[in-house]
Amino acid sequence: MGIELELHSGRPTRKGSSCDTLLRGSYQHGEALARALSTLDRRGSGKLGWVDPYGDTLFNEQEAHVARQEAATLEQACTDAQQKAALSDLAELLEACATTPGSYLWFMGD
Repeated sequence: MGIELELHSGRPTRKGSSCDTLLRGSYQHGEALARALSTLDRRGSGKLGWVDPYGDTLFNEQEAHVARQEAATLEQACTDAQQKAALSDLAELLEACATTPGSYLWFMGD
């Protein structure tokens, strides 16, 4: 199980090619990111708890803005080096999404 990340300039299409809107991706930390996010309460009020480790989840720029603090808090509390690197990538992509009008962060689960 792993979660890959892609930042898109607009809503990516699930059918066909999403390469037209792709700005940046993170593919090397999938399993570590899934482990880190699995610690969150799925019924809680946080945005990152919404991420489906087995399917796809999209955050728009407003959701990314809210989730930035969650990711920073998780990263600070993390003691596993691989998970910390994964959360650092996530935090960077959330920041980029939050500051790019019309963008989406795509969480692609296995």
